[in-house]
Amino acid sequence: MDRISNLPDEVLCHILSFFTTKEAALTSLLSKRWRNLFAFVPNLDIDDSIFLHPEEGKRERDGILQSFMDFVDRVLTLQSTYPIKKVSFKCKTGVDSSRVNHWICNVLQRGVTKLDLFVGLGDDYLLSSEIFISKTLVEMKIGSGVKLEEWDGEVSLPMLRTLVLDSVEFCFDKFKMLLCGCPVLEKLEMFHIEWEDWEETLLSASLKSLKIDSESCFERFSFDTPSLSFLDYSEFVAEDYALVNMENLVDARINLLVTEDQIKRAREPNNDLVEDDEEEEDVVLRFGNVKKLMSGIRNVKKLFLSPTTLEVLSLSCEAMPVFNNLKFLAILSHVDLGWQAMPVLLKNCPHLETLALWGLVHYVTDKCGDACDCVSREDKGRSLISSPVKKLHIKAFRGSIRELRMIKHFLYSFPCLEEMEIHAEENGPTKFEVPGIFDLVVELMVLYNELTSCDVRFMVCDSLYEKWTSQ
Repeated sequence: MDRISNLPDEVLCHILSFFTTKEAALTSLLSKRWRNLFAFVPNLDIDDSIFLHPEEGKRERDGILQSFMDFVDRVLTLQSTYPIKKVSFKCKTGVDSSRVNHWICNVLQRGVTKLDLFVGLGDDYLLSSEIFISKTLVEMKIGSGVKLEEWDGEVSLPMLRTLVLDSVEFCFDKFKMLLCGCPVLEKLEMFHIEWEDWEETLLSASLKSLKIDSESCFERFSFDTPSLSFLDYSEFVAEDYALVNMENLVDARINLLVTEDQIKRAREPNNDLVEDDEEEEDVVLRFGNVKKLMSGIRNVKKLFLSPTTLEVLSLSCEAMPVFNNLKFLAILSHVDLGWQAMPVLLKNCPHLETLALWGLVHYVTDKCGDACDCVSREDKGRSLISSPVKKLHIKAFRGSIRELRMIKHFLYSFPCLEEMEIHAEENGPTKFEVPGIFDLVVELMVLYNELTSCDVRFMVCDSLYEKWTSQ
């Protein structure tokens, strides 16, 4: 301990910065040398669950939360006006909201650059409006049911580059105000957001990376983000995408969420009732407007599509844009969702080099037969003949007859195919549990290597290889 204690204050404070504030404060008991060092640590990590750890039921004891709040007050008083860089506040119901806001204002006044707030204090908690005025904040995370709806002042975050919002509630126009006050924002992530305005435009000239995963049902959602290069979008299909300005997008991951009823109405129109006709027309129009979203991302080089997205695209095939820059396309499949849009999608990727398929089994329709081996007809697979795909990666292979037929179909239909990687499923049931099946599949892959010019590789993790070959 003496060797450590003899280190310079700056080094000791750097070491303490890797501890929670509670752990750093406990070092003050070691000796006089350590008594006040934790007060000069540039990081502050306040978590009431760590303060209450490890005793179960400690939170409900009389005076325990008061003790926690007093502890935080003492820490901040001891630190006084000493500069601070990174701060994390994690508090749950029972902590005084006014004191939490006082803590937040304290670190803002001391020039904090990174601030994480996870303050689940209940529906009545309103975040202090002072958090939206800071000349030093570079990164901020806000979560756990915070309401961002009551501030009336300005938003001025001239240095903020990263913003993460989790389980936050917005009311009318507050989201627009927030973005307008972040002129250099580059990364925005939003999870489980509650919106009161069902027509929203995400407007930011500086934004480069965007992730949205909140399962909201918008009437209209627009993107005016000309500098965006990365998009990860998971939402229910909006009624309309009035504006999609993403000319510089490079990497996109699209997961359009739909209900089972919407899928049913899109596939099998029910004309028995007028009400059904109206609902069917709404679904067709809604899904058809996805063409605007796809047209807006047409410049991407890498594209990931979920099973529901591919199903939705089946109603906008005629308006599918040409993806001239697309080099890598990944498709996730599901046994209950179709590949109707696959033929048109492949035809509209004239420079595609790598196709990755997470699963091969899908809902069979007559339209998917143009790309796969599901439907027996003379022109099956014709959309593959003109495809320039050189590499095909197949994930979650389970060894079924249907999958093997698809693999053979791809080998003989893609004219430019040079490499095929087949990755065995690692986390679910497969046909390889049946004795002898694994060896038969391996032999078949060896045969494909001999009969075709494609390099076929069957990828299996070591533990499963030992298990399946020992049967």
